[in-house]
Amino acid sequence: MAILISLLLPTRGRPKLARRFLQSVAEKSVYPQDVEIILYVDEDDSESHGIDYPDLNIQRIIGPRQTMGSYNSDCLANSSGEIIVLVNDDMVIRTQGWDERLRQLDASVPDKIYLAYGNDMFKKGTLCTFPILSRKTCRVLREPYHRAYRGAFIDYHLMDIFKRLEHAGFARIFFLEDLVFEHLHYRTGKAPIDATYSARGRFDDDMLFVGLVPVRIASLNLLIETISEVDASLVTLPAYQPMEKPSNPIQAFFLFTQLFLLDTTMPIRWRFFMWWWFGARYVASMVL
Repeated sequence: MAILISLLLPTRGRPKLARRFLQSVAEKSVYPQDVEIILYVDEDDSESHGIDYPDLNIQRIIGPRQTMGSYNSDCLANSSGEIIVLVNDDMVIRTQGWDERLRQLDASVPDKIYLAYGNDMFKKGTLCTFPILSRKTCRVLREPYHRAYRGAFIDYHLMDIFKRLEHAGFARIFFLEDLVFEHLHYRTGKAPIDATYSARGRFDDDMLFVGLVPVRIASLNLLIETISEVDASLVTLPAYQPMEKPSNPIQAFFLFTQLFLLDTTMPIRWRFFMWWWFGARYVASMVL
């Protein structure tokens, strides 16, 4: 019996796209019976309540509209698989046998602590757009898809934790270039912009990500202690403390320098990238 894979799929207002994704799951899986899809649909999105696909194991959650972090966390809580994949309704699986590829990767990591991701044909190797975690990794991180995130940065949140882990001497990031989970995003010219895309504020989650730095450092320590076979039960995740946006570029410069550039738990290139990128996003948010 193959290891069960859980695909976490929040969707809103896109029943056709969701069914297109489900079709790719059915057609590209070696063992579709050993893949479950946990579908979260908003109560007011009645058109999506009937999303289904023949011969696929689909578990539905119909609930209130909430943050993307909460959608994914609720899907995780209702899942049963040993391999957990965040997916979108605007993606399509292109690789035949993708499910066996993930099982092979999972089997190759004895302690099951890893972050993997396929080739989305957009960000490619630079970002885990559709992150793949073991259930053990999710359990160790406690809240891998932090509920504070409204619509963005869950991928960067996980990438940041595992970049820090790599810097600490544990290389547990796996980019599966030959595994294509194509992201048919409007920014690639592969889809029109719709209400779901336009409802998301471009910079809404920036300060959430910045404010969750202490959570990511604590998550790093949880992973290190687990890999080192040390009892991690005494490591606590700090509560998220809302952080206000700096009122001017000088304040932003000092904040991002302190939290990113001077953070020695991060690799140097990643520090510089985060410092530069959030600085550029801050400037853009002031003028756009």
